[in-house]
Amino acid sequence: MKQRYFVAWSDTAERDLLAIVEYIADDSVSRAYSIFKEIKAKAATLHPFPERDHVVPELQEHGIIQYRELITGPWRIIYRVSEKHVYVLSVIDSRRSVEDILLRRLTGQRL
Repeated sequence: MKQRYFVAWSDTAERDLLAIVEYIADDSVSRAYSIFKEIKAKAATLHPFPERDHVVPELQEHGIIQYRELITGPWRIIYRVSEKHVYVLSVIDSRRSVEDILLRRLTGQRL
């Protein structure tokens, strides 16, 4: 029988998604809702086999291999697998630097 993982969203990932939706909603509420559904649906596909996606390259360069990413449009859904759970940790615009975003978050600076 195929193992199924429970997909859980961190507060940070929820805030990331909300910020994306709010930004897009300034131009188009319907487009923002569509993007919201797209990102949530893509993350939901992680439940059967989350290891299928690749390790975040910028982190792998530093020997950090427990974080993976799933790409949808310009967004990177960054997650970690632990036992029977998939933890969605961030949703980041791929046009931005992951290192800069993580550094700001670790130091408490606003994005």
